[in-house]
Amino acid sequence: MFNYNNAFSRNIGWITEKEQQIISTKRVAIAGGGGVGGEHMVTLARLGIQKFNISDFDVFEEHNFNRQAGAFISTIGQEKVEVMQKVVLDINPNSDVNVFPMGTTPDNVDEFLKDVDIYVDSLDFFALSARKLVFKRCEELGIPVVTAAPLGMGCAFLCFTPDSMSYEEYFRFEECKDEDEQLIKFLIGLSPSMLQRPYLVDPSTADFNAKKGPSIPMSVKLCAGMACTYVLKILLGRGELVVAPWGLHFDIYRNKFKKTWRPMGNANPLQKIVFNIAKKVVFE
Repeated sequence: MFNYNNAFSRNIGWITEKEQQIISTKRVAIAGGGGVGGEHMVTLARLGIQKFNISDFDVFEEHNFNRQAGAFISTIGQEKVEVMQKVVLDINPNSDVNVFPMGTTPDNVDEFLKDVDIYVDSLDFFALSARKLVFKRCEELGIPVVTAAPLGMGCAFLCFTPDSMSYEEYFRFEECKDEDEQLIKFLIGLSPSMLQRPYLVDPSTADFNAKKGPSIPMSVKLCAGMACTYVLKILLGRGELVVAPWGLHFDIYRNKFKKTWRPMGNANPLQKIVFNIAKKVVFE
């Protein structure tokens, strides 16, 4: 017989028993069940979150093995949301996990965000349309958002709340003439410090035209730690929050940590310079 209090008793000390019960009542939405999304689900389930809305239209493939929590020989070809639902239920059989196997779309975004206390962005870097859709709806509904990007062997982190700069105010996508420019703005907005850039040993693997980039398991684990800590802080209403236009970037390979600040977001004069440089590096 599963006992919630016993299963998560080792959390007590860093959180109180009362706070653990609060956590047990909260619902988290996660779009993307692969790299960071799978790790977020496992980490939050072990924290004691037992209500999830998860979306992904993809299936597990062999090239997912290096970083995705649900990727095994036994799960090749299986839907990511179905696999991760089983993983969460195997940690806590009392969990309520709503799955959206068509991904997040204009037709289901309201259902995906129904009764949600926080949204954890885990979409593929190149999934800009879906990301803009969900972020905009979260802003309209007053739902806090955390996003942790696995860049290099580190994590670039941003948090958007009803009291912070909005997603669009920060990234400035509407000013772009095409998706390529939006991708550049997304990259430099996520990672203003670009800590990971000096040790990319094979730049050809970061192919924006093919919508493909390298990723490594350590960065995915770091992302889960940072994002899920913010989930805890927001849900419990304690601890200082760093919110947009501030961000956090931790790169363990270079032994560096940066607290970034970009007032005006990508409209900041420094960001405009970085944008022009990055556009030439990536697309020319």
